Amino acid sequence: MSDIRLSVIIVNYNVKYFLEQALASVQKAIGRLNVGHQAGANASGASQSVTSSPAEILVVDNNSVDRSAEMVRQKFPDVILIENKENAGFARANNQGLAQARGEYILFLNPDTIVEEDTFQKVLSFMDAHPEAGALGVKMIDGKGHFAPESKRSFPTPAVAFYKLFGLSRLFPKSRVFGKYHLGYLDQDEIHEVEVLSGAFMLVRRKVLDRVGPMDEAFFMYAEDIDLSFRIIEAGYKNYYFPETRIIHYKGESTRRGSLNYIRMF
Repeated sequence: MSDIRLSVIIVNYNVKYFLEQALASVQKAIGRLNVGHQAGANASGASQSVTSSPAEILVVDNNSVDRSAEMVRQKFPDVILIENKENAGFARANNQGLAQARGEYILFLNPDTIVEEDTFQKVLSFMDAHPEAGALGVKMIDGKGHFAPESKRSFPTPAVAFYKLFGLSRLFPKSRVFGKYHLGYLDQDEIHEVEVLSGAFMLVRRKVLDRVGPMDEAFFMYAEDIDLSFRIIEAGYKNYYFPETRIIHYKGESTRRGSLNYIRMF
């Protein structure tokens, strides 16, 4: 059985400089896990020269033309790099990483993110303490320092989607009716059980993915996180919003969510 606790899967497409920042932050956060891993091994009487890491990083590059893959090879040689010869889409590329991942927990992470040094320590501790938790998302801050409301969401039923598309959720963000899409009535600084987690940072138990299946490749981009969140809850697990650690998400860089195409796809 693998002793890998965490597999971080990052799908990249032409955001080399964001990816470099993301990988640097992930390595620092893994460094915190390494300290605990070595301390635990030494306390149990193991050799002082513990070199195995409790985490791994997998980057799936969707045929970027900005030399992203070359950057990964040069600057992050320990990263497992999967190079696609075409843009396989978000879901399929994540599934490629999942097929090679060995971790007890799987983190689907966008390349335009920066995690805190203690992020992995905190989220793994929470999941270990809550066996009913199938998946977890964290508090996300955008590139301007503002809270990203997509950190916590509900299922986009026809009514919820209508209120979102026609601006009622923006006008009444704290309403339990009109503001349900982003759950604006829930305190952003408290832990909550939620329905939908963001694919920008989605930590899932491997055994849950084994049960519910990987991302649905029928979704080329957008909504695969909603679908996976739904299947996790349908299987009897809970999804949690966990604000005791934060990430920066430069949203729009990897998906251009403000575009007309995003609105059409939504």
